[in-house]
Amino acid sequence: MTQPLMPMATAVWLIDNTALTFTQIAEFCQLHELEVQGIADGTVGTHIVGQDPTVSGQLTQAELDRCQADPKARLVLTEDDVKAVTRTKGPRYTPVSKRQDKPDAIAWLVRHHPELTDLQISRLVGTTKPTIQGIRERTHWNIQNIKPQDPVGLGLCRQLELDEAVQLAAEKREKAAAKASKAAGSQEAEKPAETADAPEVTE
Repeated sequence: MTQPLMPMATAVWLIDNTALTFTQIAEFCQLHELEVQGIADGTVGTHIVGQDPTVSGQLTQAELDRCQADPKARLVLTEDDVKAVTRTKGPRYTPVSKRQDKPDAIAWLVRHHPELTDLQISRLVGTTKPTIQGIRERTHWNIQNIKPQDPVGLGLCRQLELDEAVQLAAEKREKAAAKASKAAGSQEAEKPAETADAPEVTE
């Protein structure tokens, strides 16, 4: 596969703006997976400005969407001279100076808003699912130095975006709880009917 132009810059953008896995990004950019993880953690490529592969014509948004929906899928470099395409709603580019704050923001979101999904957190602070899982499970390589901090205060997202994500997660949780409660209620309603038919035991 042809390597994308400026692979490190492309990897930076993909990490900050998509929910692709480290493996998907590493294979597309022909980088080592540990390099990609280092970029996500802010220890590699800290001075590299991300390059949008959809603007340069290397990828289409449809291709990004396809691979984000299927972690096993692999990105295919387009051969067409694709011009700028409209992005779906997602995280904005994270300034280099703030990239190192992402783990702290993730830890804060995991602690204070456990109802948020990995995808929601990924979109809010521009990170990847493996990084989020590492912090959730406390297996992140730098977990001892991570201090939970509000992502809004860190400038990684706006308060409105955070509020919308929390509200959406709460609504989904309520619907799931209501569905579970309804199912449990149906099971309880069936029990009296079963016992009512049982013959009465007399001495």
